[in-house]
Amino acid sequence: MTAYLLERAWVGDRFLDDVLVEVEAGRFTSVTPDADPPRAIPVRGLVVPGLANTHSHAFHRALRGRTQRERGTFWTWRDQMYAVAARLDPDTYLALARATYREMAAAGITCVGEFHYLHHQPDGTPYADPNEMGEALVHAAREAGIRVTLLDTLYLSSGFGAPPEGAQVRYSDGSVEAWAERVDALALGGHARLGAAVHSVRAVPRDALDAVAERVGERPFHVHLSEQVGENAACLEAYGATPARLLADHGLLGPTSTLVHATHLTDDDIELIGGAQAHASFCPTTERDLGDGIGPSRRLHDAGTRLTLGSDSHAVIDPFEEMRALELDERLATQQRGHWTAAELLTAATTDGHASLGWDDAGAIAVGQRADLVVLDPASARTAGTGRDDTTVVFAAAAEDVRRVMADGRWIVEDGDRAATGRELDDVITGIWEDLA
Repeated sequence: MTAYLLERAWVGDRFLDDVLVEVEAGRFTSVTPDADPPRAIPVRGLVVPGLANTHSHAFHRALRGRTQRERGTFWTWRDQMYAVAARLDPDTYLALARATYREMAAAGITCVGEFHYLHHQPDGTPYADPNEMGEALVHAAREAGIRVTLLDTLYLSSGFGAPPEGAQVRYSDGSVEAWAERVDALALGGHARLGAAVHSVRAVPRDALDAVAERVGERPFHVHLSEQVGENAACLEAYGATPARLLADHGLLGPTSTLVHATHLTDDDIELIGGAQAHASFCPTTERDLGDGIGPSRRLHDAGTRLTLGSDSHAVIDPFEEMRALELDERLATQQRGHWTAAELLTAATTDGHASLGWDDAGAIAVGQRADLVVLDPASARTAGTGRDDTTVVFAAAAEDVRRVMADGRWIVEDGDRAATGRELDDVITGIWEDLA
C-alpha cells in the first residue's frame, strides 16, 4: 500500500484540500479529505481523475497539419487519410499508435476507445494472424501505460450497399459472420477490453444490422452517426429513416451504445437517443477541423443522453480543449453563454467517458476505483490566478499543464516526458510520409 497526500483534488463533485489517498493493487483503498498524515508522499498541484478519450483513430495522427495545405477540403483530407491507411503494416501501426497513446497519456488521458477498422493487408487479404493489426493497438496501449477499449469495427460497404473500394478493402471482413469470428479470436490483456462498432449506416447495410445486434450483446457499442448532412439525406433516400431511427429499429440504441458526432439530428432523433439513455461522443476539435458542424449537445443531455468526449482524428490531443469547446461551440451556435457548467464537462471527460468504454470502475477518486490521477500545474501562464477549481481545469488549463499522470496506481508520465514523446512522434510520422513520397 502507498499513501499520497493530494494538495487539492476533485473528489465527488468538488475540489477538496489535503486529500489522503491510499493505493493498493492499482486501486484506491481509502480517500480522506482534510488529512494531516505523519507519512504520505505529497502530490502538489491540482489533481483530477484520469480522463477518457472515447473516440480515437490512432492512424489519423499522421495527418495533423498536412491536410490544411491548399486550404483543404473534406475530400483532400480523405485522400490523404486513405493514403496513410494503405501504407501501414503491423509494425508501423504499433509504432504510430504507441507514440500517439503516449501523447494522450501526457495530456492526462488514462483510457482510450480505439475505433479500429484497419484490419487486413492493403489488398484485403487477412494477415496470418487475422487480428494482428488490432493486437498492435492493444500492445501499443500497454507500452504507453494506458487502458484501451478496442472497438473492433464492422465495415462492409463504401456506401449503402456499394462494395468497398481502394483502401477500404482492408477494412472489410466481407460479412457479419466473418467479422464476429475474427473478433472472437482476439487476445486481450488486463489493460484492454473489447467493444464492438459499426463504422456507420453507410458502411453496414440495413439487412446486416439485426445480426450485428445479436453479436454485440452487452459490450460497448459505438457508431459514427449523422456526422454530415449528406449522410442523413442518403439514409433517408435508401431506407426512409434517419440513422438514429434505423439503429433503434434494429436494436442498436440503448444504454451501452455510443453515437459518435451526433451532429445533424432531428427533434425526433434527440428524443429517441435521450430516451434510450445512450451516450454521445462529441469530438469538437475534429468536427471543427472537418467543418462538420456543431451538434446539439445540451439538448441531447437534457433529453437523457450522457455526453462524452473524443479526439477522433487527433488534429488536437487536448482533453481540456475538448471540454471547453463543447460549451464554446454552443455559444457560437446560440449566441448565448452558460450551457454547460465546468463540473458537468469534467464529468463527461471522466466518469461518463470511462463508463461508455466499459470501465465503470474508473474515472473518480473514490474507494474501489482504479487509481488514476492527473496532476495539473495551477500556476502556469494559463492557469495562474484562475481560482484553482473546476473552472481552472476546464476553461483555463491545457494539455501542456499536465505535470504527472498515474494509471492503475503506476506513474506513467512525469514532468519532462513530453519532449521525448514529441521526438518519437516526429520520427514515426516522418518515416511514414517519406515512404509515401
